[in-house]
Amino acid sequence: MYRGKLASTELFTILGGFISSLLFLVLLTIIGNFQETCGSKTGWGVVVIVEVVALIAASTIHQVCITTCFLFSAALLYKVNKLSGTPLFKS
Repeated sequence: MYRGKLASTELFTILGGFISSLLFLVLLTIIGNFQETCGSKTGWGVVVIVEVVALIAASTIHQVCITTCFLFSAALLYKVNKLSGTPLFKS
């Protein structure tokens, strides 16, 4: 829908990669919560599948979006992993 606008300048190309990495985060959260509800553990296979989906979505915008999506997704995955290990309340 906004492919032409996102591919028009360098800054918008980076923004397209960031938006695709947000797609990665949302899909990972949805699938992870669904698997935890069903009683199974979320593994690295789900992360790879969701990353491939986000990279395919980024490739429809611009080739540089693939690289920026991967980098932003790696940073988001690191932060989510770090946040998931911290307790919410300290006794």
